[in-house]
Amino acid sequence: MNTATSSDEGRISTELRGHVLLIGIDRPAKRNGFTPAMLRALAEAYTRLDDEPALRVGVLHAHGGHFTAGLDLPSFAPLMQRGEYAVPHGLVDPLNLGDAGWRRRTKPMVVAVKGITYTLGIELMLAADIVVAADDCRFSQLEVQRGIMATGGATLRMAERAGLGNALLHLLTGDQFDSAEALRLNFVQRVVPAGTELDEALRIADAIAQQAPLAVVATRLNALKALEQGPLVAMAEFDAVQKGLANSEDAREGVASFVAKRAAGFKGR
Repeated sequence: MNTATSSDEGRISTELRGHVLLIGIDRPAKRNGFTPAMLRALAEAYTRLDDEPALRVGVLHAHGGHFTAGLDLPSFAPLMQRGEYAVPHGLVDPLNLGDAGWRRRTKPMVVAVKGITYTLGIELMLAADIVVAADDCRFSQLEVQRGIMATGGATLRMAERAGLGNALLHLLTGDQFDSAEALRLNFVQRVVPAGTELDEALRIADAIAQQAPLAVVATRLNALKALEQGPLVAMAEFDAVQKGLANSEDAREGVASFVAKRAAGFKGR
């Protein structure tokens, strides 16, 4: 399925793999530089992940040799100058910033990055949950070289993951850094040989998809709440959330499968 069809504007491909939605950035002739149509299509794919009950995990990857060179600035400049957005209100924001009017993703997202991973590419991976990087990645948050500021979450999440000094080293110089540095800074969770990053991301996604879906979502949201609002706020939800999960069909299946010493067959109910 293609959710953006013009060859000039690029496209976002989607493919079902069991309970996993594989989402592909597809404009390799332009190093997968994002046009407004592509960003909207990406939001539509993220929204589909959250809205379809059979889908449990998303995997974001890229066609061709690079993840993305970032925004195609000439195509975005008119929107920026008018203060407009490529993604309509009501869709899931792929950057997961929580801005009014856009939804936040609830289901897990695993990202496989490779080659050039600039600006928006870094922000998309930091907005996801687990990142697998090929060992040939070249990262750069280079907005300062273009006279603008990163507003897709880099100023927030790079400092959160790596500390202010490490974040500003890369944000203020716009320099290029490799996968080893990204791993050191906690921007990525795994570094694998180039060409195997998607396989590893799918392996992780499949492992998540085998778990109880309600528990997976609840666990993810609680961890995110602890990070954004503090541990006491997250702890205040423990009893109510656990009570709801304990009374689910999945919890009964979890106990039954444990007693029978068999694999669980969770339904997300």
